[in-house]
Amino acid sequence: MGMTVASLQTLPCLSPLITSDTITKNESLIFTRRALLFGTSFLAAPFSSSPSFLSAIALQPQPQDELEQQENRIVDLFQGASPSVVFIQDFELAKTPKNSSAQVMPVDETAKVEGTGSGFIWDKFGHIVTNYHVVAKLATDNTGLQRCKVLLVDAKGNRLIREGKIIGSDPAYDLAVLKVNVEGYELKPVVLGTSRDLRVGQSCFAIGNPYGFEDTLTTGVVSGLGREIPSPNGGAIRGVIQTDASINAGNSGGPLIDSYGHVIGVNTATFTRKGTGVSSGVNFAIPIDTVVRTVPYLIVYGTPYSDRF
Repeated sequence: MGMTVASLQTLPCLSPLITSDTITKNESLIFTRRALLFGTSFLAAPFSSSPSFLSAIALQPQPQDELEQQENRIVDLFQGASPSVVFIQDFELAKTPKNSSAQVMPVDETAKVEGTGSGFIWDKFGHIVTNYHVVAKLATDNTGLQRCKVLLVDAKGNRLIREGKIIGSDPAYDLAVLKVNVEGYELKPVVLGTSRDLRVGQSCFAIGNPYGFEDTLTTGVVSGLGREIPSPNGGAIRGVIQTDASINAGNSGGPLIDSYGHVIGVNTATFTRKGTGVSSGVNFAIPIDTVVRTVPYLIVYGTPYSDRF
């Protein structure tokens, strides 16, 4: 496969055998015939042990190892998707700041951090999708002391810290939308996929901030479909994706993506062994088809479609 052509290009030139001034015309003819015969026999046996031929083979670019190709695909997948994932930090202020509309979060050493989570950039206008339970205290705050800090990067890799304002939530599906002010910056929204044609066994990847460790990637497969988990409002979320890609505290609200980098779900919950807090490896994500039906209403109206009638 290409080796014969390359080896012929690197063969030593035979013409000097017949161009010496010391060789007579008859001798030249004899050497020429021998050279031609030698060349023919060489072509008939391309796998000769000639050092020149072996060195030509060694110079050929070798096919990339399959494992290395797979690793490179995952690396590219993460590098492409991670700029669209954000880190969310919830905390409570000791007192209400005078200017609560600042673009950058106020620094308050007395602020109490109450939890962390993840989210992803929905559009270029600064809308962030996450789980309702990640920002539940902010959504139900009556004191004005609850705050949400969003750490994100723009399309050029600049790190930004912004206050997240909640503009819509749907506890029934454990979804919420935040808005951050990114005027003057360009964001990189996620690429949305579909969950209706998922198959058990296909690869999937979770990106988030477990235990506060930013930009963490875990890998796995779709372990099950059509699961049911409890929602924050006491109901049930149906049609949930089950995966063995690790989801821990802080992963909630981050994207579950497929092998093409398309979001297929929102990482939401994990079963833990009773009394240990250790994940059992049974994890769940809200299917992206449900998210796509819900989020536009949250952005426009602040409430899910079902609450408008």
